Amino acid sequence: MAQHNSHRAPGRAQLPTRHAHQAAKGLGGAAVLGTVVLGTAFAGSAQAAPAAPAAPAVSAPAAAQAAPATTTVAPSAVLNTTEKLRWGSRGASVQELQTALNNNGANLAVDGVFGPRTHSAVKEYQSDAGLYVDGVVGKNTRSALNGGGVSTGGASAPAASSSSSTSTSGSSIVNKARTAIGVPYSWGGSSFSGMDCSGLVNYAYSGTGINIGRTSSQITNGGRQISQSQAQPGDIVSWPGHVGIYAGNGKVIDAGRTPASVTERNIWGNPIFVTYR
Repeated sequence: MAQHNSHRAPGRAQLPTRHAHQAAKGLGGAAVLGTVVLGTAFAGSAQAAPAAPAAPAVSAPAAAQAAPATTTVAPSAVLNTTEKLRWGSRGASVQELQTALNNNGANLAVDGVFGPRTHSAVKEYQSDAGLYVDGVVGKNTRSALNGGGVSTGGASAPAASSSSSTSTSGSSIVNKARTAIGVPYSWGGSSFSGMDCSGLVNYAYSGTGINIGRTSSQITNGGRQISQSQAQPGDIVSWPGHVGIYAGNGKVIDAGRTPASVTERNIWGNPIFVTYR
């Protein structure tokens, strides 16, 4: 007769339920039944990793302040004179002009003499710079050489002075030339003891602030050629080797070998007309 076996079958596992329950409580309630520990244990380790600090924000004004400030340096003037320079001018201002032209591609001797080579270099510079080409260094040409802006509206003639100021200037030149009428002709002279043609023109223009050359060719080449219809009293009338002052109404004041004195007479032949205004 089989007997009732009150013992558990050998080899059968007995679960330690009380200890498992306590272990589970120790782990914050996570289940430990032959599986991976879930929940709190891993959550704790995840929380243990420190968060990477955020990069400090840089405000726009601060970034702008960080940039180094730049300083604009105005170009230094190379021509400090305010007088017009033209054929026949001399001195330190002409040396500055010649240096400035050399810096722009010319090849001049810096001798302070505004002669034919300097005259040609000025004209070439004016042409390249889009300035009015007359070979005279006035306000616009000086400003361009000094690195300043020039408002010329292209290669057009500079704005003319008002008719009243032009007339006054021209009348002064003519009136001064008339004071020399009757002075005998003397080659190379420029005083009341004797004058030649260019000496008379220099005398008439003295005190006007306009620099002109000494010889007839320098006087002719230093100004701007115009038509007879554009000529105003005080402008220059020029023939080959001879110059005089335009008096208006087809007349010229000049010192000629014939009649060997300063006279006011009718214009003859086909001269050219030159203005410095």
